Amino acid sequence: MPRSFRKRDPRADPDRSARRVSSKGTLSTADEELLRTLYAEHAGPLFHYVLRLTSGDRQWAEDVVQETLLRAWQHPAAFEPARGPARAWLCTVARHLVIDAHRARQARPAEAGGEALERVAEQTPGEDEIEQALQSWAVADAVRALSPDHRAVLLETYYRGRTMAEAAQVLGIPLGTVKSRTYYALHALRLALQERGIEP
Repeated sequence: MPRSFRKRDPRADPDRSARRVSSKGTLSTADEELLRTLYAEHAGPLFHYVLRLTSGDRQWAEDVVQETLLRAWQHPAAFEPARGPARAWLCTVARHLVIDAHRARQARPAEAGGEALERVAEQTPGEDEIEQALQSWAVADAVRALSPDHRAVLLETYYRGRTMAEAAQVLGIPLGTVKSRTYYALHALRLALQERGIEP
């Protein structure tokens, strides 16, 4: 919704748009002019009204204003001067649209988020647990196939969660050696896992 709403003259007729409707209740050939007039006179205040109804949700408010103006175009008889001010009708339509959308949201069951699905997957026994057990045995076997130096570095840095500097201190070797052993240990572990049919 553009912010540049044309300000209307307070002395002007508040329902000038209602006069553009023919006596039959249908739009005359000036449909486009009517819509422009409706938009110019009512879109700004209507948007601010709907913004309050939608608790500040600008996108939803813009959608409601657009739908309201569309319905105004579809029902030109609503703007007959005998039926009251046009803005009152527009505000009523907008309010009903917001209420309908709110009710529709409440009627629909709440969607389960990713966390809930993960918890259900963790609680469901079956093939996943068996697959995890087989994979963990294969990983343990691949780790046992590494040299003792490589195993020690991976144990400190990955399984115990130590930094490279902490691992160097625990193992009693220089920091550069820990870094290079970690690199080569991961490379060797990747190859050992691929030999066992596991893609890391």
